[in-house]
Amino acid sequence: MNPYIGHSSQLYGIEEHRIIGGKGDGMRLYEINNGKGLEIVVSPDRNGDITRLRVGGINLSYMSPCGYVSSAYYDALGSNWLKSFTAGFLTTCGLNSVGTPCKDDGEELPLHGTIANQPCDRSYYYEEDGKLIVKTETSDEVIFGRKLRLARTLEVSLEDNSFQIEDRIYNTGDRKEPIEILYHMNMGYPLLDEESIVTIPSSEVIARDDHAKEDIANWAKMEKPQAGYVERCYYHKFADGKGAASISQPKLGVTLSIEFDANELDGFVEWKMMGVRDYVLGLECGNCLPDGRDIMRKTGMLKFLEPGEEKVYRVKVGLSVNFSRP
Repeated sequence: MNPYIGHSSQLYGIEEHRIIGGKGDGMRLYEINNGKGLEIVVSPDRNGDITRLRVGGINLSYMSPCGYVSSAYYDALGSNWLKSFTAGFLTTCGLNSVGTPCKDDGEELPLHGTIANQPCDRSYYYEEDGKLIVKTETSDEVIFGRKLRLARTLEVSLEDNSFQIEDRIYNTGDRKEPIEILYHMNMGYPLLDEESIVTIPSSEVIARDDHAKEDIANWAKMEKPQAGYVERCYYHKFADGKGAASISQPKLGVTLSIEFDANELDGFVEWKMMGVRDYVLGLECGNCLPDGRDIMRKTGMLKFLEPGEEKVYRVKVGLSVNFSRP
């Protein structure tokens, strides 16, 4: 025990709060402080996703105009997912579908699936071995259909400004199921602006469409907010299986880095959206690309889980801060 303090929360810890008012009314939030300058807000009423991310008091993530939206407002029709897309640092897409709404194997699939709008069935947190740990479990199950569960472990270091997300996806049903997951990680101002340095050490960059292809030479160049900007998406491939991406802000002395196994999460998307108020850079690793499950099936990229089978995915995030910047 530290004789200088009365309670460990003087230095670090996790506190649970609720939102009052607006579309987020009643939502639970876990506010995590690691005592080293890292602050993370987790939403157990939205799959245990990460809404806010700060380091040294500096905001790193993007909050959409929707703000906090309770899962009660979720609309699974077509692209109406956007009406409840808080964004935040992490929105998990899946598990039944990722990307473009489509019809696949007789099933109508909405934009980016349903898991991000599901409240966790259970969630809890504790400290262990120099880490603050949050565990959540979310079901993505329907009668006469898929029965998938996502068990998430978020480990936040008390030694440095880093954290790891580990997801275990279980097929609890009696039939083989397709699974898709995309870690929709969203960088926002002031980490993101026209001076940000984006580094993705990929071996190949592919434009999603002709619009993106027109400007592929500038995939790593960020711009000022522009009226009428149309999103550009680029797919990155990694030759050695070591998936990585980073964004640095020289003015702030902050760098955010992402690491993942590109053999397991073999679809990496750079979502470049330089619009007015819709100003966000997505650095998104997943086990598919966001072109619709029907396209993934045709290309052979669609993954499956047998009854009783599980799959584990991990993503690591690190923050570097240089407060001695000029």
